[in-house]
Amino acid sequence: MPADLGLLDEVAAPGAPERVGQSDETDRLDEVDEVTLAAMRERLGLELELYAAGEQLAALNVIESPLQSLRDVFDLMPTGTVEDWEDVASRLEAVPAALSGYTASLRAAAQAGHVAAVRQVRACADQARDLAGDDSFFTSLVRGDSAASVLDDSGACQLLRGRLELGALGAREAYGRLAVFLERELAPLAPEADAVGRERYALASRWFLGAEVDLDETYAWGLAQVAEIAAEQEAVAAQIGGPGTSVAEAVALLDADPARTLVGTDALRAWMQETSDAAIAALDGTHFDIPEPLHALECRIAPTSTGGIYYTPPNDDFSRPGRMWWSVPEGTDRFTTWQERTTVYHEGVPGHHLQCAQAVHDRDTLNTWRRLACWVSGHGEGWALYAERLMADLGFLDDPGDRMGMLDAQRLRAARVVVDIGVHLGLPAPTSVGGGTWDAAKAWTYLRENVALPEATLRFELDRYLGWPGQAPSYKVGQRLWESARDDAASAARARGAELDLREFHARALGLGSVGLDVLREAVAR
Repeated sequence: MPADLGLLDEVAAPGAPERVGQSDETDRLDEVDEVTLAAMRERLGLELELYAAGEQLAALNVIESPLQSLRDVFDLMPTGTVEDWEDVASRLEAVPAALSGYTASLRAAAQAGHVAAVRQVRACADQARDLAGDDSFFTSLVRGDSAASVLDDSGACQLLRGRLELGALGAREAYGRLAVFLERELAPLAPEADAVGRERYALASRWFLGAEVDLDETYAWGLAQVAEIAAEQEAVAAQIGGPGTSVAEAVALLDADPARTLVGTDALRAWMQETSDAAIAALDGTHFDIPEPLHALECRIAPTSTGGIYYTPPNDDFSRPGRMWWSVPEGTDRFTTWQERTTVYHEGVPGHHLQCAQAVHDRDTLNTWRRLACWVSGHGEGWALYAERLMADLGFLDDPGDRMGMLDAQRLRAARVVVDIGVHLGLPAPTSVGGGTWDAAKAWTYLRENVALPEATLRFELDRYLGWPGQAPSYKVGQRLWESARDDAASAARARGAELDLREFHARALGLGSVGLDVLREAVAR
């Protein structure tokens, strides 16, 4: 794909040639520009492939499609002033048109024969119906304590309250129309099969990793990883409960330990914040150099109840800090620290917060696109999973319970490599789930055997894998490729008669921003 796409002038590094995108200028590029060109060719090239395949018009799944993102964006909006609430009102008023456009996209994709599996269509219709109902997020947003604390009884605020109420009602009605469209028009056209097949899956895998991998070898590696991690867990189980203690028995002991239990979301949020702050203080100046603006990481309970945990980066000037969100399922008020400490490291420091906020901070070396716009799942999620293992290696998870939690998280990520690739490629399933060809039922059995998550959360996880092919494996496969890049750097250092400086390696690698993993490997090799 030609480099000169017009956009490249905008994303050139400071001081770069004006026509940086053109091939005859490459001898004048510095290293930052070379990485930018490589990253943009890889990302934009794949965007064109996805567009040609019709994937973007048909986007619909239970976790990451316009249905969710049009609602999720409200979580990032400030609500501390009257002007903030005017912006919220304007965005609420824009929801109906956005959902109308989304419906038109799904309809156009369906006319071309491209429709998500019926499992996804029905689950998404349920989500849309929830957003349209009397207990809708939109109603809670405009009638909540945050709005009440800012909007007084003046005439101007009364008018704004009216706009907010009408905006929330319009958003609810728009989601109601979307639910009807999904149920009545799209579901009858949707295929029953969850599997997308090898060709579509290979494209999705390249998109999420920024690298091309041998899918059959990766599937076999995933099976081996599950077995290796299970053996590690068995050894830790013996430390927790004594010789002969099974993993399930050790988990039960940990769950029953009052010292490892939090009750209520207030306690959860406070523990998240305390754990995150302690990690930043301990790592800064020792294993990483963490700029001062990155020391602010807010831990919050999300307004949704899907069970997901996620991170949102700071904005350009850090007036909105990085935030770690916990979406607590309805009715859940008990949490275990042994299982979640590794998650705080994954979402916070040295995981996503260090990675993403570092890129936002590095405006002197990274251009706007690399700082704020480019995100590659295998790079980002791979680093966060790498960070979990790193914290164990650095001694932060020496407690057997905390180490069991890290291993449980790693086993989940390895298991979904197996399930995701196995189902979508129609590969032979292991005898432990009945052999034959992988399907959703066998995937459920396999996850139940290998993952210690509540049933409702695990059901959502399986729906996610079935509807978002290639994304879930990007965590563990991304970690594998990060570790491979580190091992290559260590080998190169030994060839020079030196030892790898891990602190310098991490600084150099994270200083690239989020790029495809093939681009990462080439850049750190240079």
